[in-house]
Amino acid sequence: MSVDLAGAVWFKSSRSGAGKECVEVAFLSGDAVGVRDSKNPEGPALVFGAREWDSFTSGIERGAFER
Repeated sequence: MSVDLAGAVWFKSSRSGAGKECVEVAFLSGDAVGVRDSKNPEGPALVFGAREWDSFTSGIERGAFER
């Protein structure tokens, strides 16, 4: 999926605290969601479709990724 990230508005979770080891998320056009490393904002970003993002966030809520 090729998406122009030039105008993306990135944000961190309100739960991320003051640390710099966070991911940032941007809701993009075409129902896409971008994810990037806050320590490297000029670096690569992952882009997910809306269904993939919804599946991921639902998994977080269910505790599917807890160790």
